[in-house]
Amino acid sequence: MIIGEAEKASGISAKMIRYYESIGLIDAANRTASGYRVYSDRDVQNLRFIRQCRDLGLSLERIKLLLNLWRNDQRASAEVKQIALAHVAELETKIADMRSMADTLQQLADRCHGDNDPNCAIIDALSLQNQMIAENKHNCSKTGAKK
Repeated sequence: MIIGEAEKASGISAKMIRYYESIGLIDAANRTASGYRVYSDRDVQNLRFIRQCRDLGLSLERIKLLLNLWRNDQRASAEVKQIALAHVAELETKIADMRSMADTLQQLADRCHGDNDPNCAIIDALSLQNQMIAENKHNCSKTGAKK
């Protein structure tokens, strides 16, 4: 099948398919005499695997590792599990960070009256944060400390 058909079958855009080829994530497609890329069913299976990994937020580096493990009948499932659990740990950290950001913004929003008055607790807090950062940089440069 040509790249447009592979795109539809895999759910990965033609642009990304070409990119994955360029970085060696997938093998370069065979070409017709007129230069069109031609993809096999196995190529589409690889693309679908990549799509599933991307949907889970895995990095290209981890996807490459998982692809190699998937293709290896002698793989140890412990390696696959280790990759998955490392990603889970990163996701949990990101979730905690996002929860903290949401909580902070919610607290600021709760203090804002949200009326026609120009005074706003959200703007005040954000402006205070910027002022503190600027003062810290200024103080560091005065003492010769590195930023």
